[in-house]
Formats: sequence, C-alpha cells, structure tokens
Amino acid sequence: MENSQLSTAPMVSQLTDEARVTFYKKTYTHLAGAVLLFVLVETLFFQVDFIVNFALSLTGGFSWLLLLGGFMLVTNYAEKMAIKSTDTNMHYAGLILYVVAEAFIFIPLIFIAMAVAEDGNFSILNQAAILTLSLFTGLSAIVFMTKKDFSFLKSALTIGFFIAIGLIVAGTIFGFNLGLWFSAGMIVLASGSILYQTSNMIHKYQENQYVAASLGLFASLMLLFWYILSILSND
Repeated sequence: MENSQLSTAPMVSQLTDEARVTFYKKTYTHLAGAVLLFVLVETLFFQVDFIVNFALSLTGGFSWLLLLGGFMLVTNYAEKMAIKSTDTNMHYAGLILYVVAEAFIFIPLIFIAMAVAEDGNFSILNQAAILTLSLFTGLSAIVFMTKKDFSFLKSALTIGFFIAIGLIVAGTIFGFNLGLWFSAGMIVLASGSILYQTSNMIHKYQENQYVAASLGLFASLMLLFWYILSILSND
C-alpha cells in the first residue's frame, strides 16, 4: 500500500522558494552524507583482508556476472525501500544499504587503481574524484539554471542501460575487452542520468522524499565515478 503521507505531500515544484531551498539543502546534505559513508565503509572494507579477497575472487568470468546481478537486486530493493516505504527509517535503511552495496562492488576497481598508482598513493583516486565532482556540479548547474525538465531522457537512458548490460554480459561470456569507448559511452550515459535525476529532484519528487532524491543522485554520481576511475586506471 502506498504511503498516504507521500501521496498527500506537495510536489517540490509547488513549494515556495524558501521551502524548495530547504528541500534542496536536505537532499544534497544526504547526498554528501552518503558519499562520506561510502568512503568510511570502503576504508573499513580494505582493513579486512577476507572481504577484499572475497570481492577480488568474484571478478572473473561468471562470478562477476553473479556479483553484478546480486548488486542490481540489492540496489533495486534499496531504491524501493527509500521511495515506497511508509516508514522514514526505512528510507534511511535503503540509502545505507545502497551505499554499502556500492562500497563492496567498488573494491576490485579501487584495488586496481591503488595498484597502478605511483608508489601506491591515492593520486588516481583523487583525480577521478575531482573530475567526477566537477562534472557532476556542472551538469547539476545546467538543470538549475535552465530549469528544464529532463524527464524525456528516461527512455534513452533505459535503452542505454539495457545495451550496456548486454555488452557486459557478452564481454564476460566471450572474453573480449569492452575497452575505452565503452567507458566513454558509459560516462555519457551517467551524465545523462545526472541530468535526469537532478531534474526529477526539482520537478517530480514530493517535499518529504529528499532521501529518495539523494539516493537517485548518489547512484548516478557513483556510476560516473566508476567509469572515470576505470579510464584513469587503464591509462
């Protein structure tokens, strides 16, 4: 049953300027909190050899497909918790679950990035983080300045993600490297997702759905970070 509180809450686009600003502050505060939690959980994971070794053992062949499948199931469930639950605590539980799932699936990529960095430092991670945040900020600014509704991107993004999943599955089964152009295409797709999610925050969400809005932005941000980091790690 859908939450009656959610169904009667006003849309963000219908709020006063002051109330909208409050919603945006809450959303981006939760987004910042999710990013910080991701860093903390990732750091904790790398302190436990068993977790790191287990994650690395899942990167080959069909194990990687199983990991991706499990990740999609968990994150889809987390999104439903954040958006459709009647309990505010469940909204936070969904966001936390999503962050932890992202932190786990990032272990192999961060391990590679640290391995190829000079002297084992964090230079590649820092570069990827700066590039990701810069692009995220620029794309978000476009939505806020133009006030354009980017919901028309939904169909293109859905098709793009299905194509990407198909290529990943085919690459795993037939053993070919998707290469630089695939990562570049995914960065374009992630950029479109940021436009779409930011637009949704402005036009589609209700006043009390700031946790769900932050989760959508976090998902797009991490997708962008993944493929920027992938490109830098393979230079």
